[in-house]
Amino acid sequence: MISRSVLICAAALLATSGELRDPQVRSPANSATLIAPVASAAIERARVNGVQFETSVAATQRLLQVWLTHADARTLLLPDRLDTERTTWIYTPHNSGADLYPYLILTAQLTDPDLYQGRMLEMLRNEVRYTSAKASVPGNLTFATGELSGPSLFGAGEYAKDGLVAVTEYLGRTPWFSRMVDMTADAMEQAPVRSRFGNLPASDTELNGDYLQTLTRLALMTSDRRFLDWARRIGDAYLDEVLPGNFGVPGMQWDFSAHTGDRRLRLRDHGNETVVGLTLLLALEHQLGTDREPRYRVAVQRMLDRVLESAQPDGMLYNEVDAETLKPLDERLSDNWGYVYGAMYTYYQVTGEPKYRDAVRRVLASLPKYRKYVWEPGRSLPLGSFDGYADSIEGAIYLVNREPVPEAFDWIDSEMKVMFAMQRPDGHLEDWYGEGNFNRTSLLYAYMKSLGVRPARWEPGVRLGAALDGTRLVLSLTAPSPRRIQFDYARHRRVMNLQQNLVRLNEFPEWFTVDENTLYRVGRAGTTGDIRLGSELIAGVTLDAGDWIVEALNRQ
Repeated sequence: MISRSVLICAAALLATSGELRDPQVRSPANSATLIAPVASAAIERARVNGVQFETSVAATQRLLQVWLTHADARTLLLPDRLDTERTTWIYTPHNSGADLYPYLILTAQLTDPDLYQGRMLEMLRNEVRYTSAKASVPGNLTFATGELSGPSLFGAGEYAKDGLVAVTEYLGRTPWFSRMVDMTADAMEQAPVRSRFGNLPASDTELNGDYLQTLTRLALMTSDRRFLDWARRIGDAYLDEVLPGNFGVPGMQWDFSAHTGDRRLRLRDHGNETVVGLTLLLALEHQLGTDREPRYRVAVQRMLDRVLESAQPDGMLYNEVDAETLKPLDERLSDNWGYVYGAMYTYYQVTGEPKYRDAVRRVLASLPKYRKYVWEPGRSLPLGSFDGYADSIEGAIYLVNREPVPEAFDWIDSEMKVMFAMQRPDGHLEDWYGEGNFNRTSLLYAYMKSLGVRPARWEPGVRLGAALDGTRLVLSLTAPSPRRIQFDYARHRRVMNLQQNLVRLNEFPEWFTVDENTLYRVGRAGTTGDIRLGSELIAGVTLDAGDWIVEALNRQ
């Protein structure tokens, strides 16, 4: 259960109206000493990061603005693709809903709060109104005719895991969280695939993994026992039947009546979801202290060991391997390598086994070998699709948040430049729903450069970069006028109810977080600064342009 104070903080994070100018309140505690200068290198780093923050956010705003011009006039929903006749445009929850709309929500919340509170919510109302096919499970909507397909459990699973989870990880309990809760529950009630463990959403690893990743989060966020029971149902089906029958790894397809599968291990998207989901389920059982943990741990460890055994010498993963021999069936490298290594790091966080941390550090150190790598060839593009870059960089950002390997940071910077160069002047890249992933990764990168600190409303010309000088935060703000600046907090604990900040696909990593009840001094070097509670920093304080220092005060 989230405390009332945390809900107030979350509400403050979403608030956008009114000016909250810093009243410059001073106290004897903060006027006793002057703020010591910070290293000049930290200031320079923060300024450079501010430029990269502005570049990244500006790119997301261009994409947001151009996509809104393609909205259906009646529903305001967005089509999956723009390269077809407009009369055939269609909205699907597993494409436009999962990969595009959520990241336009998060972009609007940063760049245009009025749009966020207005049109983005109207799109949600219309999505519920026009696409709910059975209970709250959505279907596909053809704009020209208004025809709605039957309920799509695939649509619900993808929309929840890839879209609504990400919105909730960053923004907390919003209307999109409520949509996810009811939609996921209704979908599980309609699960069609019979097994000896109970009905499952599907017979494939993608969709079962989608639901598992959502259910493990909802079990903690809601305390609704149904979500835990459903997560265990899927987990037991894989840990007790699929993995033992498929050489320790999840197969792409599994017949739960014949108890056989296709002996394929897919490690890119549309296949690796269950690897991630089973590891999150183990972490959940560990947090709950249940007697299932030891049994789950053995199976998950064997699964991860088999995955590591399949890797090439640098630790990169093949798209697909034979489940028995682990020889590659598709020798192209997976752009989702970071998702799978995120599961390995989660296993390390739960068990303390250093082998899995070492594996993560090794693959991060190898990244300079993969500059301008063609992760997703095709589309007549010399470097392949931007989407391969978006997913590969995304995974790296999750991991460097926990293991700051210098080579990986340099690689992220270089590959973001490559991806930014793929954006056309009109804002588009390839004219399909996957462009939402461009915004996702660009926002992840922006917040990495600001260490999670952000303006309440960004506009062109606003640069906000951050760097650490020891335990102190250095902020560099460029803006034409004072800005309300908001700080991040321990969302994994306050929003997600996690005891550990586990690596989680579709999270927004925490970089510099403030504690609600700790006092901080905010000011410029050589001044006494101002004392603020962490809760006030989360709500936002107004700062002028320039370089600022934030330091925690010891409680007396």
